[in-house]
Order: sequence, then structure tokens, then C-alpha cells
Amino acid sequence: MIDHVSRIQARFELRAKEGRKLLIPYFTAGDPNPETAVPMMHAMVKAGADLIELGVPFSDPMAEGPVIQKAMERALEFNVSLRDVMAMVAEFRQKDQETPVILMGYLNPVEIMGYVEFAKAARKAGVDGILTVDIPPEEATEYVVAMKAEGIDRVFLISPTTTEERIKAISDASGGFLYYVSLKGVTGAGHLDVDAVRDRVSTIRTLTELPVGVGFGIKDAASAASVASAADAVVVGSAIVKRIEENLDSADNAIKSVCELLTEMRQAIDV
Repeated sequence: MIDHVSRIQARFELRAKEGRKLLIPYFTAGDPNPETAVPMMHAMVKAGADLIELGVPFSDPMAEGPVIQKAMERALEFNVSLRDVMAMVAEFRQKDQETPVILMGYLNPVEIMGYVEFAKAARKAGVDGILTVDIPPEEATEYVVAMKAEGIDRVFLISPTTTEERIKAISDASGGFLYYVSLKGVTGAGHLDVDAVRDRVSTIRTLTELPVGVGFGIKDAASAASVASAADAVVVGSAIVKRIEENLDSADNAIKSVCELLTEMRQAIDV
């Protein structure tokens, strides 16, 4: 069992002392191409990202809307695997030892590799956490034990309909932070009700000591700032992936467009 303050915990504690909120961008590893992943990560950090959520390509991304589904398809055209994604993180770590990175994806590739082997490989690569959208905490005992043993934080999703009893169970299995999904449905869908988010996050905070990040429905600087007023972290995915999709002819332009959005969000969050 590795007992230490994780990079994720350290970053949340630092920002809390500063009175600031975390900005957590998501993109799919291998989109628009594998060579762009590490430069994109470094550019995101320069633009104000506090933690990077790196999507692991998967053939049946059932929780994703069409924007991220297409990104997964583009990445899979390059046959980007779970081990490839961890190699990207290892390359990123050659220049950045501070910024936390979590992998977001589905359980199947992790199960195929094996929980223990995955956890060891992830730690060696410099991965800080994992969010697998399709494993409920009630069925995650072996998974949690394997990740804890290597100091990999487990991030689970909480939805608008999750009961208080279940939030407690999710918190017990989690590490790093809790991820509140602000909308019902898939990524990139629906209208964001910030008042409802604020009420829900207030309730979640009575049930856990972990920080609460909020994602889904954050499309621009204004919505990022609104959510930041209620949460400890703002997670933005589809809006970023859409910028990549709009610049598939030029990786440099994709990075530039993504960073313009992140810079706007960072400035709005910090006001």
C-alpha cells in the first residue's frame, strides 16, 4: 500500500489555500493524432489547466455524446491502446512532474490487462488517477484494492439522481475528488442549471470530505465561471473536443484553439 499525498490531493489543497478553483480539461488520447497528445497536454498546462483528464479510446463509449464518440473513432483509426495512452503520460512526465493526470475510460481494457498489472503500469507511467464510467463502486472492491495499493486515485461519477446513501458509498471507494455529472444523459447534452448544481454540490459536501468537481454542460467561459462558484473544480470535455474536430487539418491550430478556450475559462474562473 502506497501511503502518500497524491498529486491530485496536493493540487486541490494548493488551490484551496489560494482561494482558486481547478480547471480540468478532457481530450481523447490520439485525437487528432497520437503525436499531438503530449504537446496538447503541455499546452493545456500553459493555458491554465490544473489537472488533465485523458480519454482512453474505446469502441463502445456509451456515456459519451456524438462529439466525444467521434473523437474516440478518430483515435481508434490510429489503433491507440491503453498502453499507448500510458506511454503518452510517461512522455509528458519527462518535462512535467507536477500536473496531475487521470485516465478516463471504460472498464474492459483495464480488465483485460488485469487490475494489478494496470495499476503498476499506471503508477510507473506517472498516472495519478482513473475514472472508469461503467464500474459501480458496489462491484469495485478488487479494483479499488489494486488501485489503492499503487497510489492510484479512483474517481467515480455522481449523477443528479444518486441517493445520499450511495454518495457515501462512492466517497468511501474514491480518492482525489468526486465527479458530479451536472446533467442527465450523455456528455455534451442538455442545459446547465447552475442553481441546481449549487444545491446538489452543497448536499454532496455534507456527505464527503473529498473535493467536488463538476462536469457536463460547461461550454464557455461564462458557464465555467458559474460552475466554479459552486464547485471545487470545473471539468470541460465536449467543448474542447469540438475545437479539435474543427481543426483536424492542422494539429497546431487545434492546440491553439483549445488553449484559447482554456485561457478564457481560466480568466473567468479566477475573477
